[in-house]
Amino acid sequence: MTQTLHITLAQVNPIVGGLGHNLDLIRRIRDSAPANTDLIVFPEMAVCGYPPEDLVLKPAFLGQIARSVRKLAKESEGKRAHMIVPTPWMSRGKIYNAAHVIGGGRIIATVRKRHLPNYGVFDEQRLFARGPLPAPIEFNGHKLGLMICEDMWYPDVAAHLKAKGADLLISVNASPYEITKNAVRLEKARARVADTNLPLVYVNQTGGQDELVFDGASFVLNEMGALVAQAEEFAEDIHHTVWSKTASGHWLCADGEVKPVHTGPAAIYKAVMTGLRDYVTKNGFPGVLIGLSGGIDSALTAALAVDALGADAVHGVMMPSKYTSQESLDDAEALAKNLGITLDNISIESAVAAFENELKPHFTSHTPGIVHENVQPRCRGLILMALSNASGKMVLSTGNKSEVAVGY
Repeated sequence: MTQTLHITLAQVNPIVGGLGHNLDLIRRIRDSAPANTDLIVFPEMAVCGYPPEDLVLKPAFLGQIARSVRKLAKESEGKRAHMIVPTPWMSRGKIYNAAHVIGGGRIIATVRKRHLPNYGVFDEQRLFARGPLPAPIEFNGHKLGLMICEDMWYPDVAAHLKAKGADLLISVNASPYEITKNAVRLEKARARVADTNLPLVYVNQTGGQDELVFDGASFVLNEMGALVAQAEEFAEDIHHTVWSKTASGHWLCADGEVKPVHTGPAAIYKAVMTGLRDYVTKNGFPGVLIGLSGGIDSALTAALAVDALGADAVHGVMMPSKYTSQESLDDAEALAKNLGITLDNISIESAVAAFENELKPHFTSHTPGIVHENVQPRCRGLILMALSNASGKMVLSTGNKSEVAVGY
């Protein structure tokens, strides 16, 4: 029985369905870990990315995962570092949200998620079978209590693990960002620590995936519920921790770096920036297009895009009409210069005139002015989509919530 453990929290940014990318990521972290690493913990569904949705209903996809995980296990022969590798897993005709402990050339143990969330963005009850209350995992003479995301939010799994002799709790997660989520997670984690008097390792996914953003912010709590380590927020962060066992049998984590979490508008900005960056890069867009008006909405969108992707990937388009003021033109040019982005100027006057000429027989003297006003933004949208189709760049909406609410 070893009296020290070196545990690495692998807070990574996988791609849903990108098995090759994700497996390369797992291998890279495994191969670059310190020589004394005992255990590397990856987030929920790290093999296939989260949320995999209906991909897990495809037998070919599950078969590819199974072959890849078994190959990972075989590669672990002769290596000191073991890994907790979460993945979808088919067993006896049922699909589980599972996590394997891999080491010594084999899959040592498998835990299946018990609590399957089925609210908000989660749809797991349709996709996965419910697992049993898990037993602790024997590791280097100790008993690790492994929980998969939602299992930490309820007391039964942690209590069962404690009753079966677990001496350290580990929770693997793909927990999406919400404004208050970090505080809620800490509250739930501290409740499990208080229930069991055991320290807890929490590893979360990071990055954007389609409409979701994962904020990372993985952490370690000691048996008193105090925060002794916190990983970076909204970024990949490989966080190494050192544990020692006391004479009384308690695990103590050496105090590590506690990186700050963002709050208020700063957190929302980071979340939107992360979601934008990963949506563009994971889907292979060469850059983005933004219609610049000289106003606040498009200015904020452009600033976000530059922070997320870099100035070279952002292309601004000014599309003036006969009603556009010189001030708007000057502001758009100043914005582009300050951000270092490309700016094109494409007039919509002839396009608006063409539409109004075609529609003239259907208009009367009583036609509201808003009809004419709304021809202009639709001409601009047409131009932006044409440029998008020509260049492959993605158009960013600059609409505010009021505009989005009524279908703009």
